[in-house]
Amino acid sequence: MSTTTLHYIHDPLCGWCYGAAPLVKAAREVVPVRAHGGGMMAGARRQPVTPQLRDYVMPHDRRIAELTGQPFGDAYFEGLLRDASAVFDSAPPTAAVLAAETLAGRGLDMLSRLQSAHYVEGRRIADRAVLVEMAGAIGLDATAFARALDDAQREELHAHIAETRRLMERAGARGFPSFVLERDGKLTVLDAGAFLGRPQALRDWLRAQLPDDVASQGSAPAAFGCGPDSCSI
Repeated sequence: MSTTTLHYIHDPLCGWCYGAAPLVKAAREVVPVRAHGGGMMAGARRQPVTPQLRDYVMPHDRRIAELTGQPFGDAYFEGLLRDASAVFDSAPPTAAVLAAETLAGRGLDMLSRLQSAHYVEGRRIADRAVLVEMAGAIGLDATAFARALDDAQREELHAHIAETRRLMERAGARGFPSFVLERDGKLTVLDAGAFLGRPQALRDWLRAQLPDDVASQGSAPAAFGCGPDSCSI
């Protein structure tokens, strides 16, 4: 039997991944989607919020909003991006996505909620209390989630990020977000940039591709998004 999966390579703090969130939602209506967190701002790459960081990301964010229609809140622009005590760290929210997936198969729902919490509500999604609160917001048991979060951070997170990086190398994915269609073991990187702001087009394209070989769609994707270790426009 033919099997098809869309691998979604992301980072919770990648603005372009937030811009691609409607594409993920559309794709989930057509094919199974698996999330792979790449640790763009994890470990040594975590960053405190500074005026320099704010000045760097804001033009990117405004461009993302323009191209995709995704909302960015004042609580993010004028709150979180001015909070010198905040730290951007991909590791805890990535662990939260893994925990939600392990607990209830809700990893992508958790990622979507965390993206809204960060970019609209200006919440600190690296903070444990916020992660537990967001788990409750999508209907997960807070106590069970907290245990699963601890397990994910201790046992799964680093291996998951390493496996994501290996998948990127194997598929030829250049950064975040990347969409990799796997059909019968064959990997094809999709040109996600061609679908930004057009989730219906991606939904229709995926439906059209399912019966056929997608190898002809493997041309180099348009340059957009975040690189393996930093975000660029």
